[in-house]
Amino acid sequence: MKKIVVLLGTLLFSPLFSSVVQAKGEAGEFDYYALALSWSPEHCAVKPADRDQCSRQLGFVLHGLWPQYQRGYPSNCSRERLDPDMEQQFAGLYPSRFLYRHEWEKHGTCSGLDQPQYHQLASDLRQKVKIPAAYQSPTDPLRKSLFQIKVDLASANDWLAPDNITVACADGGRFLREVYLCINKAGTAAVTCSDEMQKRELRSCGQPDFLLRSVR
Repeated sequence: MKKIVVLLGTLLFSPLFSSVVQAKGEAGEFDYYALALSWSPEHCAVKPADRDQCSRQLGFVLHGLWPQYQRGYPSNCSRERLDPDMEQQFAGLYPSRFLYRHEWEKHGTCSGLDQPQYHQLASDLRQKVKIPAAYQSPTDPLRKSLFQIKVDLASANDWLAPDNITVACADGGRFLREVYLCINKAGTAAVTCSDEMQKRELRSCGQPDFLLRSVR
């Protein structure tokens, strides 16, 4: 038994084993994308000091384009830093400057795409999503169910179906926080969201309905 413990200790602290347990993913090796769209009024209710985003009256904004596994997701697949030119080349893609760097370094490095390709794909997909009129700039809060918001989004986008969409809520399910659109690796078609994402949705949005805070 003592020899086994010593052997395990040697393996745990060997460079080879350490590189395995610390691996955060291989660029280009994933199952699908989640296009994350945040409801900006909810973000600003929680982080009002984010003046970069919260000084403007915004509804749905791009949080990011995230490579996903069926269970879990890769992150920080390389140490490649954001090229500052991306902020100018894709101006307005994100609601804050912070997200350009954060989203590339955490998620974009796992896409297998170079920086222009990754940002172009994120931009193309975001522009492809049509936001229903009722959600564009509501002056009063909207009360919706999971079923209704998915139907509304799918009705406005003929390339989406309800099972391509999952939702995240805040404050015990009282408020909408984000929606996620599940898209294939090529970025050409919607796919069914994973069981993991659907289960996470049910844990997050456990109430019969929720509010979308008004756009002020």
